[in-house]
Amino acid sequence: MKKYILSLAVVSLFYTQSDACAWSDPDYDYFNLFTQTIIKDKAYLPFLHNYSSRFYGGYNSALIPDDNVETWKKFFNNQLSYSETQNLVYKISMNDLNALKNGNPTNPLLQKLGTGFYQKYKEGIDYLIEAKYLEPYMSINYIESENSFYYDRDANRKNATALDYHKTIAALTSLYNAARNPEIKQRYGYQLVRLNHYTRNYDSALQAFKTYVEPIKLKGTVYFMSLDQLAGAQRGLEMNSDANWNFFQVFMNSKDRKESAFVSMKLSDTASFSNIMKRANTNEEKNMAYFLLGYEDFNNPIPMMEKMYEIDPDSEILKVMAARSINELERSYLPTYYYTSDAQKATTKENSTDNTSKETSANSTKTEVKEEKLSFWQKIVRFFKNLFGGSKSDKTGNNVKADQSDDELFSNPDRIPFYNRTGYYYDEKTQDFLDSLEKFTDKTKEKSKDEYWQIADAYLKFLKKDYKESSEILNDIKTTNPEYLEEIKRMKVLNDIVSQPKIDADYEDHLMKEYAEYFVEKKVEKDTATTDNFDYYSEVPSTADFLKDVIANRYFLQGEDGKSFLMNNKLSDLQYNPNSSLVKSVEEFYRKPDKTQFEQQIIAKNMDSVGNIDAFFNTIYGDRAMRLADFEKAKAYYEKAKSFAGIPRQNYEWTEKNGQTITPKQYAPSEYNGFKNISDLVFGHNVWESFGSPDTESMKAENYADFPFIKTSMNKLELADALIQLKKIGNGTDEKAAKANQLIGNLLYNTSILGYYRELFVMDIDNSNGGKYDFWNTDRKNPHKYYYKNFLDTSYIEPDNFDLSINYYQKALKLSNNKEEKARILFQMASAEQGKYYQYEAKAPKDFDYSDPKWSEKEDARQKEMDNLKNQKYRTYFAQLKAQYSDTETTRNLMGSCSYFNYFMR
Repeated sequence: MKKYILSLAVVSLFYTQSDACAWSDPDYDYFNLFTQTIIKDKAYLPFLHNYSSRFYGGYNSALIPDDNVETWKKFFNNQLSYSETQNLVYKISMNDLNALKNGNPTNPLLQKLGTGFYQKYKEGIDYLIEAKYLEPYMSINYIESENSFYYDRDANRKNATALDYHKTIAALTSLYNAARNPEIKQRYGYQLVRLNHYTRNYDSALQAFKTYVEPIKLKGTVYFMSLDQLAGAQRGLEMNSDANWNFFQVFMNSKDRKESAFVSMKLSDTASFSNIMKRANTNEEKNMAYFLLGYEDFNNPIPMMEKMYEIDPDSEILKVMAARSINELERSYLPTYYYTSDAQKATTKENSTDNTSKETSANSTKTEVKEEKLSFWQKIVRFFKNLFGGSKSDKTGNNVKADQSDDELFSNPDRIPFYNRTGYYYDEKTQDFLDSLEKFTDKTKEKSKDEYWQIADAYLKFLKKDYKESSEILNDIKTTNPEYLEEIKRMKVLNDIVSQPKIDADYEDHLMKEYAEYFVEKKVEKDTATTDNFDYYSEVPSTADFLKDVIANRYFLQGEDGKSFLMNNKLSDLQYNPNSSLVKSVEEFYRKPDKTQFEQQIIAKNMDSVGNIDAFFNTIYGDRAMRLADFEKAKAYYEKAKSFAGIPRQNYEWTEKNGQTITPKQYAPSEYNGFKNISDLVFGHNVWESFGSPDTESMKAENYADFPFIKTSMNKLELADALIQLKKIGNGTDEKAAKANQLIGNLLYNTSILGYYRELFVMDIDNSNGGKYDFWNTDRKNPHKYYYKNFLDTSYIEPDNFDLSINYYQKALKLSNNKEEKARILFQMASAEQGKYYQYEAKAPKDFDYSDPKWSEKEDARQKEMDNLKNQKYRTYFAQLKAQYSDTETTRNLMGSCSYFNYFMR
């Protein structure tokens, strides 16, 4: 017999999402501004819109009433509360009920009810005693088939076959005949149907329903509980059409069994809902069938909604369909992230532990193009595309150009979306769906008495950026429903803030006066440094998050990049992408006098993540000056950064006892911390290309005998001072000057994207590979277009200027009379020249992509073209080295340690 364990791989077939991140959850990809759960009939909460699971789970299950509990509550003449009834039916033990029956109850609730309670409701209590006896056995016996997929089942788990079938049937039949109360009688009939179903006596289950349930002319909860069991037996007999119809009746007439009935319908009949439609006779049945058809095939629910409207515009399930439709639109219009649509291809060097070819590694490690993040439904259904990008017809019918500038957008507030896009782009299906849904809600709100439709209509106007009309609709709504009132309040805030084209000091004061609750973070009474279960999605995106993004976008449009950055990031985050213009803008905000209350409480609070802020800024500026070979300016900045305590990093540790603990990184006395403990090997050269090996293995020192100011270990101030002295010496004309220029060239190369010490001037603590070492294909000084929310996901710093190191090498080559040194210098120049090629390659245009059927041959042709170009324009110093210095010991050693140089020299 074959046995298959249901693996995670199999499970993933049901919940696979086309997303770059394995842990990505599409239900966290938008802001949930329209609250689906405001529908009044909470029994339909599981059928609201989501993708993470089979049914919507974003609600408290207690909101869905238990039909059985409500029926028992009524049976006991409402003498017990709902929770007390629930306790009596499901939690109080059989022994406790027997104690009540015997006149000596010990359970507090039963004592409260008194001994007279049993005499008054004798038949009901006796039934509960019998039901509690049977309940542990009430599951169907599992029969493993040859091709079963299963988890590790408990073979000893009780099921109905553990009971003495004939004895139990006889007992239940006797109790049925003795009962006088019709409802209790029917409950014994339910137990007879269920026992036969679970013991797989399907024919007997059908007969039991006809004999013991149907004759009692009650069609309440117990009837539909029994019908549910009957349908299960019918499915066991492959009477699929009848089973499906009966599950449909259960779905339609129960509150707490809708999920299970829906699943059962799906399992019973592959054409389940279409077949139900054929059997539907009453308007109620037809309405419900239309709902199920629309729910199952949700690509375009409007036609089904129209049919439902014709039957009953006040139908609660019609509101469910509207909520799902609005949610679908919202996922398209309000994603949590907007990424730049520029292709961000990057060429990086791989970490290698052997003599890896720079050329090979750079060409083979292209970073995947980062496209706009799409939620799951967009990728699968492809029903909508984002509203904010592309071209859109204006009121005159003319097209607004897709390359419309930010200034043009900003000058016309009507054209500013929630987040600015460089022009508008939308899919016609998206617009058609929004227009159709808007027409539908507008029509329904006139006919239905439920204010829900006015709220829905106002929200659709909001999505269409008609904030004035949306606000007017909201102001006219008269309701006492607390959930409706909360949604109306939220939407009024949204209309106010999103319609504001510019955020100035006066409006910031307005935000703090009217809407502080959306921006001031609430204090959480817990130790935030420790989390038992680390979760990337620990918080659902909220209205406050959305409004924060809107404000961040407005600041971005206004050129206030520093404020825009701090709306979504901490000051310490600048370490990961320290591009100069943004850092300068953040510093300007930091030094701004007379900050508004909003700026102080909402924005400036994100600046407390570094120790000495001035030292932090000056270190970044000093680093940039070093990369530009402006050593004097770098020294001036480093003078102001002497109190720099280290790049702010955190340690993440996990133990079973404490969960995950996050603590600030403490640098060891001899550890490089972003400012001090820099080895003199930074002036040396590669022995081999291995970023993962210690510098003492990968690097070799030059002869520093003539330069005693080069210390074995230096801080950045000392390093800048040493470079200034080398620069002065390099102005000479002797061998010492040649060596000084070579050392400067070495440092500039070694701290570039290609060098072992590439972390030194980009606010990093080691040379491990990462996004900041990418060769970019963009000429933008700032790769962010809309805001800085995804700052840590879009790495970028200013590119290296390899000509700086080459220029110093040129001086060294000209002044040196040592042929071996000249060979070494030429090799270093050639290496820097390769960096220029990698930069060119990343920017080279490419007019085809992976979807092109001829991609492979086009890519091969392009690569051949690039290789030819590389040999013609970017191998200058290799060619000179080969032609003039191939006989040197230095060249022979390089051929043995550098595979790509060896290949070129052949």
